[in-house]
Amino acid sequence: MTAVLRPSRTVTHGRPAFEGANIRTWIGFKHFMYLVEQGVLQWLRDQGTSARDLFLQHGLGAEIVDCSVQLPAVLELDDEVEVEVTPGRGDKLNVQLSVVREGEKVTVLRGKVTVALVRERAADARAAAPEALAHLEVPALESTVERVAIPDGETAESVLTASPGAFLWSWRAPYFYCHYSDRVQHSGFVRTLEEVVDRYLADRGISVGRMLTERAWIPVVSRARVRLLEDARMEETVHTVFTVTDILRGVMFDGRMDCYVQRGQELVPVATAQILHGYAIAAGPGAGGMAELDEGVVHALIGDRT
Repeated sequence: MTAVLRPSRTVTHGRPAFEGANIRTWIGFKHFMYLVEQGVLQWLRDQGTSARDLFLQHGLGAEIVDCSVQLPAVLELDDEVEVEVTPGRGDKLNVQLSVVREGEKVTVLRGKVTVALVRERAADARAAAPEALAHLEVPALESTVERVAIPDGETAESVLTASPGAFLWSWRAPYFYCHYSDRVQHSGFVRTLEEVVDRYLADRGISVGRMLTERAWIPVVSRARVRLLEDARMEETVHTVFTVTDILRGVMFDGRMDCYVQRGQELVPVATAQILHGYAIAAGPGAGGMAELDEGVVHALIGDRT
């Protein structure tokens, strides 16, 4: 990434990673959000510090705690992306990704980001945050979302799958989803959102591979939001629940992810996310348009729920 400074804004330029081109040369939503992350890191540098210096000199972990994005246009492999970060309302940052196509600037992402500087357990330094960023410092991630009690004789799994349509996937938080030697970072839950949707669709018999092969349907995400609530620590088991909450206009499905860790007889909410998902038609009749979710697909997504 190369940086160009402008009054009251940060502008970086980069390209999506090769890893993100999973279907033809289109880039998946996860890598849009990775580019947002790069822009936020440069914004910190432009405030006179960096994520590295915040940790080593101040004992603070720079953390994206909320990232909400809309994706109005596709991003392709080898696109050169301009990432613009500007101050928003309150403690939020506005982020816009754009590319130039046929001589015109095209917006491919609009987003809002909240950043926190978390006092880290694993850090040695204890100096206060730089004055310009002091309002972002927090002692820890603390949520107002209620914890879920596990009744006697019940398990985390039985409690979390009690609601109709709830799909549960439990996984061990690996070190490569974490940072600052301690906790799962925002991008780790972005990766989790992508994987739990993939697992949900496969469990319902409409896997991405099957829909590509049988119908030439390409998965499309037009909106996503991932929020951190409390810390999930390295090597804890993260119980992830995904549910399709709505079918919109017959062409999109709205889904929700909730992540918990068990501590004692309580389930602690550590992250939550929403995603708006549909399919584009890659070949045959209707190519280039959005696929209509027929009765069979809708039933696979939500079963008998209305």
